Amino acid sequence: MLAPRARWGAALGAVYRAQLSRARVARIPLLFVATFQSLGIMILMRGVVDGGAEARAVVAGSSVLVVAFVALNLLAQYFGQLRATGGLDHYATLPVPAASVVLGTAAAYASFTAPGVLVTALAGSVLFQLPLGGLWVLVAVVPLTGAALSGLGAALGLLAPRPELATLCGQLGMSAALLLGVVPGDGLPAVLGWARDLLPSTYGVEALARTFEARPDWGSVLADLTVCAVVGVLSLALATRAYRRAATR
Repeated sequence: MLAPRARWGAALGAVYRAQLSRARVARIPLLFVATFQSLGIMILMRGVVDGGAEARAVVAGSSVLVVAFVALNLLAQYFGQLRATGGLDHYATLPVPAASVVLGTAAAYASFTAPGVLVTALAGSVLFQLPLGGLWVLVAVVPLTGAALSGLGAALGLLAPRPELATLCGQLGMSAALLLGVVPGDGLPAVLGWARDLLPSTYGVEALARTFEARPDWGSVLADLTVCAVVGVLSLALATRAYRRAATR
């Protein structure tokens, strides 16, 4: 007889710890790259942006870009390679729910973004002379944005027919988070504004940018975080369905 299926919480914890130990060696150098990339963008933009809404958008967008680089780009590459090399067969034989595999892997990758986001937000606040009092909202922005982008990255990697396409989709998604995240929505054409509204990271960027104002509108911050949470649930559900489809083919 086959072993009974593990409970969802226990399976999630096991997958998370396994992926965390694996990613600790392979992904930490890339996290430094993501952080330095965001710091470089802020330093570059400091020469053309003095302050106001543009400065808040640059700092918030650069901070969330660290999450996009790891949770969206790298996770799309990982699941694309996992599918191409037959690695999904290993998880398919384990008595664990599909959702725990997707969520545990996504949580492990997103966990590495927290230090980089904090360093980027602190450095950007000092560089653009923004208030630091609202940075505690990163406690909510990082996991919610990470969940939304991780689910999207996992879905792209699992649905792409070839790992090269998964890598391409992940890089395009990260580029969209960069280009549409550091520019305020009011300064974009209508078409790009609609694309910005569809991007999951936009609401994390907006929530963080509002905290840099002299008198933050906490109601709007909560609304942005709520949208980000809903998108995260939907994207993780999509990734779970894509995992089941890829693992049973």
